[in-house]
Amino acid sequence: MAESFDGSGSYHPGSTSDDSYHEKTHFEPIYESFLCPLTKQVMKDPVTIETGRTFEREAIEKWFKECRDRGRRPSCPLTRRELNNTDLNPSIAIRNTIEEWTKRNEAARLDICCRSITPASSESTVFQALEHVISFCQKSRPNKQVVRNLGLIPQIAEMLKNSSSKVRCKALETLRIVAEEDIENKEAMAAGDTIRTIVKFLSHDGSQEWEEAVSLLCELSESENLCEKIGGVSGAILILVGMASSKSENIVAVERAEKTLENLERCEKNVKQMAENGRLQPLLTLLLEGSAETRLSMAAYLGEIVLSNDVKVFVAQTAGSSLIDIMRSGNMHAREAALKALNQISSHDMSAKLLIEAGILPPLVKDLLFTVGANQLPMRLKEVSATILANVVASGSDFEAISLGPSGQTLVSEDIIHNLLHLISNTGPAIECKLLQVLAGLTNSSATVVSIVSAIKSSGATVSLIQFIEAPQREIRVASLKLLHNISPHMGQELADALCATAGQLGSLIKVISENNGISEEQASAVGLLASLPERDSGLTRRLLDEGAFDVVISRVIRIQQGITRGNRFYTLYLEGLIGVLSRLTYILHDEPEIVYMVREHNLAAIFVDMLQMNGPDKVQVYSAMALENLSEQSRLLTRIPEVVEPGICCSIFPCLSKQPVVTGLCPVHQGFCSLKESFCLLDGKGVERLVACLEHTNEKVVEAALAALCTLLADGVVIDQGVDVLVNAEGIQAILDILVENRTEVLRFRAVWAVERILRTEEIAYQVSADQRVGTALVEAFRHGDYRTKQTAEHALKHIDRLPNFSGIFPKMG
Repeated sequence: MAESFDGSGSYHPGSTSDDSYHEKTHFEPIYESFLCPLTKQVMKDPVTIETGRTFEREAIEKWFKECRDRGRRPSCPLTRRELNNTDLNPSIAIRNTIEEWTKRNEAARLDICCRSITPASSESTVFQALEHVISFCQKSRPNKQVVRNLGLIPQIAEMLKNSSSKVRCKALETLRIVAEEDIENKEAMAAGDTIRTIVKFLSHDGSQEWEEAVSLLCELSESENLCEKIGGVSGAILILVGMASSKSENIVAVERAEKTLENLERCEKNVKQMAENGRLQPLLTLLLEGSAETRLSMAAYLGEIVLSNDVKVFVAQTAGSSLIDIMRSGNMHAREAALKALNQISSHDMSAKLLIEAGILPPLVKDLLFTVGANQLPMRLKEVSATILANVVASGSDFEAISLGPSGQTLVSEDIIHNLLHLISNTGPAIECKLLQVLAGLTNSSATVVSIVSAIKSSGATVSLIQFIEAPQREIRVASLKLLHNISPHMGQELADALCATAGQLGSLIKVISENNGISEEQASAVGLLASLPERDSGLTRRLLDEGAFDVVISRVIRIQQGITRGNRFYTLYLEGLIGVLSRLTYILHDEPEIVYMVREHNLAAIFVDMLQMNGPDKVQVYSAMALENLSEQSRLLTRIPEVVEPGICCSIFPCLSKQPVVTGLCPVHQGFCSLKESFCLLDGKGVERLVACLEHTNEKVVEAALAALCTLLADGVVIDQGVDVLVNAEGIQAILDILVENRTEVLRFRAVWAVERILRTEEIAYQVSADQRVGTALVEAFRHGDYRTKQTAEHALKHIDRLPNFSGIFPKMG
């Protein structure tokens, strides 16, 4: 039987005869007496007027009003007879008959709906049936119960899987209407996988189904019993959080997603899910305002989830003080929850600084880490406390200014550092590691490193700290190496002596450096430590030589030059360390043929020249330039002077034979056979050019080292005039004069004055420079304000340009 609804909700039996239809569906036609003559609609409140005619109350009242508005007496709209009164008498019998007829027809229509809302029905049939259900439910709340009792809700829910988008969308709308203000209907929809199916529509971003689905979920979330079920659908809360925070143009959908989330917040499980997906405010609200049990639960969960850095800052701002209070005064269970949450939050620099402002340091250090006896924390919580302290210290705050209590102690006070060192020596590896990281973090700052060094020295902990470089745990080794590296500029000799005094520790460092697993933080710290130890400690250098350290370092540098070892975030520290260690060899060349041989064999001078790149790390350039200075100082000793043949008897008889042959290929500065590899002469290769380029560096340390290396070409024992010519050809003269004029540091001024005095011994250059008032003024300033050496050298330079009396001057005074 082809049954369907038209657009008005009227039923059409199709090709089936009316008698057959009435027999099978009990669907009754509309009787004429049921219709209002004015509206032509079935009457809901029929009333009878004076003429005995029946109308819809609202319609006849409107008719009478129109009559009065037009200045006429009220009349019957059908007979046009004027009425003596406008009394309206309820037609109870007709109304009852209509109501009974309506119920029978509604039942019949709902029966059709039950048979039409199936996967086998056509799109139009299902659509019209759903529209009728909507219309039926909107008439009265009891009708929604009828729909539920007929079992239509599961059938409608099944239509969510229909192949027609139009049907799916109408089914969502129908379920929403059916659920409105009816808690039992809402809960009936929770059966089966209906909720999961509804959630799937949320992924159809921007579609009509998407909008209807979020509206339906919003309605269902009004039931507290359904909140947990909605939140239990995988991805539901994540999608809703995304919708609520989106910039969609569909404001209604965004608002309903937000309202749905607000409803779901009534379930703690959902609140935790929201926090996990970036919506922290509900969890923080419970943390701040919930019951003691709820606050504990929220704090514990906060320590379990992964938070983005922005969220950590937000949590620190909102709940940092509350968590610190729980950490300070709660029971052990509460403290554990708070500590885990604070551990999570403190792992970002900005949020760690906010926790410092909230007062985390005093209770963390004194109440938790340093407390002993009955009230002390279990080791697992001391480990968390130590981790938080390491996180906080890594933020780089001014710990000298942060008081830990009424006594005025700070984190860098001697007693506090002594306590930390004592804990390091008397706890397990996990806490040792974190507290070593604390000390390493405190020594990162030039403002606090001196205090830490002083406390380490007074506690006699140097040897104990060095022993950690042999720890089996990599994290402990890395932390100890970073600490030792940081303090080495301030106690390098003590560290060098301790390393040499204990067997195996230098070998451990070398073993770390020799690993072929890329560049690790441990390798960078290990080689950085060795590089920062006193470079003129020949005993340490020889120990390193005996341990094979230089062979390892050279091979690592070559691997970098060849591109075998790739750079990463530890590359700069690693390369600085390698070149620093390698440069140690150049400080003990004198009377050390074995080391001279090694430098020649590996052509280290060429490596140092190669490292003089303007875009390279500054320390690498400093180390390389200083090494080249040391090597260049040896050139005059290592250059091969041509042999002079003694004249024989023939020369006395024939004087013409006594003339010495002309020797070519000699180094003009060292007057011998030179090369960068054999005699370390800077004139071979690009050494001079690279060093001159470094004179324009912005880092004064690089300029100082480069200028010192170039000064070896002007030193006693070489042909100074030739050295000046080399600098002229390399365009280095003006750069040296500029350094003198700029007067950037006292060391640079002395070196520049010394170099300029040597350069001005060349008459032609002295004549040219004498016209440059800036140079003369700079030399006068050096003469007036420099130390004894600088003043004396400046005096000689001023005489060269005739700024001071010099009776044996280079050139006559120009008038």
